Amino acid sequence: MPFTLKPFERKMLILIILCLSIVLEGTSQTQPKVLVAAQPENAGFSSQRLSRLDTAMADWVKKQWINGSVAMIVRKGKVVFHKSYGYNDLNTRQPLDKNGIFRIASQTKAITTVAAMMLWEEGKFSLEDPVFKYIPAYKIVAVLKDFNAKDSTFTTVPAYRPITIRDLLNHTSGLGYPAIGTPEENAIYAKSALTGGVGTKNQKLSEAMTKLAGLPLFFQPGQKWKYGLNTDLLGYLIEIWSGMTLEEYFSKKIFKPLKMNDTYFNVPKEKSSKLVNFFQEDSTGLHQQASVFGGTLNLNFPLEHTDYFSGGGGLSSTITDYAVFLQMLLNGGQYNGVRLLSRNSVRMMTMNQIGDLSVGENKFGFGFSIITENGSRLGPSQAGTYSWGGVFSTTYWVDPKEEMIVLLYRQVWGPHVTDTDKAFKPLVYQALND
Repeated sequence: MPFTLKPFERKMLILIILCLSIVLEGTSQTQPKVLVAAQPENAGFSSQRLSRLDTAMADWVKKQWINGSVAMIVRKGKVVFHKSYGYNDLNTRQPLDKNGIFRIASQTKAITTVAAMMLWEEGKFSLEDPVFKYIPAYKIVAVLKDFNAKDSTFTTVPAYRPITIRDLLNHTSGLGYPAIGTPEENAIYAKSALTGGVGTKNQKLSEAMTKLAGLPLFFQPGQKWKYGLNTDLLGYLIEIWSGMTLEEYFSKKIFKPLKMNDTYFNVPKEKSSKLVNFFQEDSTGLHQQASVFGGTLNLNFPLEHTDYFSGGGGLSSTITDYAVFLQMLLNGGQYNGVRLLSRNSVRMMTMNQIGDLSVGENKFGFGFSIITENGSRLGPSQAGTYSWGGVFSTTYWVDPKEEMIVLLYRQVWGPHVTDTDKAFKPLVYQALND
């Protein structure tokens, strides 16, 4: 006898099926994403419109704007674009490897910030703790008053209050940056042999960060936002809190759990061929460089063993490794069954942490620039997008509203690097098709 349902029963069954489908769909959407290659259409992109990006990136090489670049686009955990263009060696025409190891410089800062927040979750410190609680040399700090450019002497006034851990995380401490700061910062730090930490030799992080305490701040703590040595000092604090070197902590607590197998302070000898060459453009074209900053920085620094672990700029990595790190953040602190942070710690890192202080149109969280609603009018990224980059021309952003991660890696300096930046972002967003 065939099974039949009464009209009322049929309606109830349909309603149950609909409810179950909604629940299952919602569950699948909230599952932490793991990177997997996919067709663009499976993540709301148009292959046809992405071809515009493909053409443009190839064109940058033809125009000799840059020697080459690597890009990756991830949406909802799906890698819809991962390509390299151009050359790692312009003489031999060796292609640029999309899995090459790049000097990521200040992209190190986000990893250092995650490490600090992991230790904060363990109760190792409070965000409002003064730095001097852990490094006594910071008990008394002073602020620059007058500076004599002729001999780099200066006068100071007392700081109104101590530097806190929160000040370091959001760059409001008053610390400056060697070599890339103001003339006063550059001169004062150079006189004391303090560096930005990249390629530093014959120094210990503990000694440098203790020496830093005796030099002036460049504004009263908490009164301004200024990019400075905050994250290098935070890196030293991580060593104190954890009892490990920063290299050991990163490797054990972040890189190995996330399987970031090509991210290092010291790139192993067996992987030296993966380190990408660096180029600079001048009036005669693009040229491979062995050193920069007037010859003071040997660009082979990732291959020359160092014990100075700069939390502000010392790492080298692949675009895929860093995409995994960013996907962990977009997932609310977890990736592939491994949780590094709670979702509320990630929320704190990626929201305005500087109040009414100004960073142009946008704000700053812990380790990231944050696009505001007002700032979002200037480009296609949604409000809440967080980002940063590195001095050797690597950059990334995470757009949570679009569930999207985008990275663009280059190793080149020159006037046309900015042109590629300006063209890249619109070409990514115009390809969205959902």
